[in-house]
Amino acid sequence: MVRSECLNWTMIWNGAHLQRVLAGYLEHYNTGRPHRGIGLEVPVGPPRPVEPFSDPHARVERVDVLGGLIHEYRRAA
Repeated sequence: MVRSECLNWTMIWNGAHLQRVLAGYLEHYNTGRPHRGIGLEVPVGPPRPVEPFSDPHARVERVDVLGGLIHEYRRAA
């Protein structure tokens, strides 16, 4: 999974860079990425309570992970 979603798309310069990329990917994988678990919950719960979506016209912002290789989306504050 990490190879096909991350490493095949990233040029790694050295061991320290590899460690930073893998740490960023693991954080995304374990805290932000939807999984095929019960209710598509991530292994580690959300960092803050998720509010019910009430405004269908609310702005959505994109958060780039790993320099834009992965995108996460959330409602703008």
